[in-house]
Amino acid sequence: MANIIILGSQWGDEGKGKIVDLFSDRFDIVARYQGGHNAGHTVFIGLKKFILKLIPSGILRPGKKAVIGNGLVLDPAALLDEIDTLEAAGVDVTHNLAISNRAHVLFPQHRMMERMSEGRPGRISIGTTSRGIGPCYEDKIARRGIRVADLLDRDAFRAQYDSLMEEKHAIARTFGIDEEDDAHAIRDQYETMAERIRPMVCDTAMLLNSAIREGKRVLFEGAQGTMLDIDHGTYPFVTSSSASAGGACTGTGVAPTRIGGVVGVSKAYITRVGGGPFPTEAGDPEGEQIRRRGSEFGAVTGRPRRCGWFDAPLLRYTAAINGFDSLVVTKLDVLDEFDSIPVCVGYRAGGKELTEMPPRVACMENVEPVYERLPGWKTSTFGMSSYDELPARAKDYLAFLEARVGVEVGSVSTGPERTQTIVRAGSRLEALLG
Repeated sequence: MANIIILGSQWGDEGKGKIVDLFSDRFDIVARYQGGHNAGHTVFIGLKKFILKLIPSGILRPGKKAVIGNGLVLDPAALLDEIDTLEAAGVDVTHNLAISNRAHVLFPQHRMMERMSEGRPGRISIGTTSRGIGPCYEDKIARRGIRVADLLDRDAFRAQYDSLMEEKHAIARTFGIDEEDDAHAIRDQYETMAERIRPMVCDTAMLLNSAIREGKRVLFEGAQGTMLDIDHGTYPFVTSSSASAGGACTGTGVAPTRIGGVVGVSKAYITRVGGGPFPTEAGDPEGEQIRRRGSEFGAVTGRPRRCGWFDAPLLRYTAAINGFDSLVVTKLDVLDEFDSIPVCVGYRAGGKELTEMPPRVACMENVEPVYERLPGWKTSTFGMSSYDELPARAKDYLAFLEARVGVEVGSVSTGPERTQTIVRAGSRLEALLG
């Protein structure tokens, strides 16, 4: 019985929250391995809507263990707010959540640093959520970060915090930023919050490895999509962590030999939030139609998402980076009304066909997408839960995506609820799920 990774294969917002929630019923533990509270996963259970920012989606399954891995950056205030909201809705979080003692702690001053960086003259604006995620990861890599284990040691925390905040304020003054904050009051607040999370903190790498040795199954949950990966995405328009499958190992402390499969989640089209290249963006009424039908607005920020057509070269790239065994294609129903549906099958630049993903943003912004148009099915697929129910042209569309990407479509989502999902019989995905 395999432990698997589920992650986004595009620029995030692919519907991973629903898919992790659905498949977590087959696993004992769901572990998230990167990101912060800038990544929102939306899950519908009946009439209830849950937006999860830090806590893995598996928490919504009674009795399942949820793990926040060492690869995350943690804003305790955001976490506690999320816990309180979930518990008010009847979800038992405190008994089922484990928090890595090696995760890094995010402070309000990190948000100040991000606003300063984004607003600096001459700086390329990335279009971040301004939640301080990047600056917190900067402190981690610069070896001056404060981890959860440090937060729980009062004397060590005070010394580290005072030193770090002195540095942040010195930088702010250098750049003419005059934002008042009461550093000592914030420190006291964090010490209070530390006591609330203390019972949930442990060495989650040991927890996960012990569970695997005992025969329990782990589902590893990614936050943002592969094209936002700090190494393999459209740099610098990326997030600050390893969003690809390799991040599951470094972000949880579980060896790659313990992972049996990788499942990518992709929309039947594609979206992006914030700045950066987007070769298949549809900046026309069809793009607006996708946005309207797909309710394409950020779960955390509410920002309208940029919308466009399925990008097969991009999926071939992310399939190679991650080693996808199977794809879950979400929001197929959003395309129900289109007479024909373009699919990008290649890139050209300077009159030549490209065989690799351009490494530089300047190159990516100038590629010319090559499209093939497929006939639409012009009938509702909403809520269908059997592959045989799908219209013939919808099946043809999925088969075309499989052929162009080189990975099976093992599952199709036709709506936001758990039941509105198809897992194809005989697929590699079905075997991985057990």
